[in-house]
This record gives sequence, C-alpha cells and structure tokens, in this order.
Amino acid sequence: MDLAFREEEPNPITENSTEEEYDFHKAWEKSNRLSIMFLRMTIANNIKTSLPDADKAKAYLAAIEERFKTADKSLAGKLMADLTTMKYDGTRSMRDHCIEMTNLASKLKNL
Repeated sequence: MDLAFREEEPNPITENSTEEEYDFHKAWEKSNRLSIMFLRMTIANNIKTSLPDADKAKAYLAAIEERFKTADKSLAGKLMADLTTMKYDGTRSMRDHCIEMTNLASKLKNL
C-alpha cells in the first residue's frame, strides 16, 4: 500500500509501454488512491476541512506537514518552559522526577 510513498509517480502509459511498466503504473495508481483514502479516513473532520485536496498521496502528506509546523513550534515552546521551570518538590521520588525531565528533554530533542 505504501508504493505511492516509496516510489515516484511513473511515466504515463503510452503505446510503447511494456507489460511491466503497465503493471507498475496500475499498482502505483491503486496504492496512491488507497493511501489518500486512508489518510482522509484517519484525519479528524475539523482538520480535513483546512487541508487542500490533492490527487497525490505525497502531496497530501506534505500539506499535512506544512499545516502542523506551527503546532510543533508551540509544543516546543511549552516543553521548553516545562523543562526549565520544573522543580523537585519532594512529593515523589527523585528517580521519577529525573525520568520525567529526561522524557521532556527527549520530546524536545525530537522536535
């Protein structure tokens, strides 16, 4: 199903196309349709309305990524604020406190 993400779109079918090229084009088109359908099915309705329609799965995924770049920036700011203002208050173990700080740092590093 991920053929549309792994491979570039094949050249259009012509009269001189081989059977292999025809089969690959057919498989790629099916993969692209299924990928777009799956992406649209799993995205919340309120988010779908703000995304442009795309006929290629890679383009649709790029539009989703572009839409949420600002969300990553605000999340990074929140994680940084949490990490810098976190203090050990003695209500839990030092180990739990250190693990929470490490988790915040790793989330921040991923962003």
